Amino acid sequence: MKKIEYDPQKTHYLVATAIIVKDGKYLITQRASHEKVWPNMWTVPGGKLNVNDYAKRKKDAGSELWYNVIEDLVHREVLEETGLKIKNLGYVTSCAYFRPDGIPTLIISLCADWESGKVKLSKDMQDFAWVTLKEAKKYHLIDGIWEELEMLDKIRRGKKARWRSPRS
Repeated sequence: MKKIEYDPQKTHYLVATAIIVKDGKYLITQRASHEKVWPNMWTVPGGKLNVNDYAKRKKDAGSELWYNVIEDLVHREVLEETGLKIKNLGYVTSCAYFRPDGIPTLIISLCADWESGKVKLSKDMQDFAWVTLKEAKKYHLIDGIWEELEMLDKIRRGKKARWRSPRS
């Protein structure tokens, strides 16, 4: 691999999350108190992409490309955080933010259907709930998560959904 000059303007953490649907309800999880970002807040499962998530496996096309990197990341993170297997991944939205430590982060929000398993939380999560859109409002969700649930609710009803700020 050729050495490329590091450009901090183009370097981000990449995170992918999954809004999991089972019997018409959405899985939300509460982050552990030891988490650096959003401790004790409610969210949906997901996690950061690591180079080893793709670099240690066989390339899929030619000598340079790996496919389904985000999809594989979401399957792995959901299984690690919740013990669940998922299927039928779909796109919901994306967002970016600066973590408290200043690292720029891009989040890709996907949706998935529950396939199998019972929830068994990792050490990074402390609670979970299967909720309706209305019930989700009762939880201390990370900013934007309720709006993502609302978007998915519209998509599931065959409507188009695009991020709209709750402040506008």
